[in-house]
Amino acid sequence: MSIWGVDSASNVTEELYNCVLQNFGKPDYWGRYLTRVEGSSEELTQAEIDLLHNSDTRIMPIYNEFLEALGTRQGRVTAYNAIFHARRLGIPEETPLFANIENFFSVDADWVVGYVDMMFTSGYRPGFYHDPDEGDFSVAYCQAVEQSQQVANQSILWSAEPEPGVTARRNAPEFNPSEPPCQANVWGWQYGRDADECPIDTNLIDERLYNMLW
Repeated sequence: MSIWGVDSASNVTEELYNCVLQNFGKPDYWGRYLTRVEGSSEELTQAEIDLLHNSDTRIMPIYNEFLEALGTRQGRVTAYNAIFHARRLGIPEETPLFANIENFFSVDADWVVGYVDMMFTSGYRPGFYHDPDEGDFSVAYCQAVEQSQQVANQSILWSAEPEPGVTARRNAPEFNPSEPPCQANVWGWQYGRDADECPIDTNLIDERLYNMLW
């Protein structure tokens, strides 16, 4: 069973939430960024947390304050920073924290292993928003799986491909994300980006991921 929701770089206000309700349907979860990154994302606030939870909408946390993904140390540092902000916001352990890896990023297997290892010891779950079809992620991830079974077992992947386009909840496609060519828990799919009506993307996720969200 796949579950419908959205993500946004902008803060969730009542106006934006109502825009999604009226144009697309009720989101069961909302992907939001843990920090503000100039020109890219606004940080999740307590007001948003209250609004979403009061609306029976879970939060899918995303961390994007990095521009490349190279080396074990950097993987651990990226994870450490994501964990710091998750704890600051009161996000409970066992929640996946999704590193936002764009398809133009440099990525290597050591970084993936470092991120997973640090997340695992923290009690949070390692997640990766990624493009499995373009860029370095699939090769790096599959090399990391060869190095560490923990990567295959613990990682939750949120795929950005294919992109059939934004739909309302009732018209969402069947869950069919692209996957790396190796063992992978691809439990999320961003199937539509940059809706015209509201500044959101549309997603489907596996029920197993939904149950882990905050």
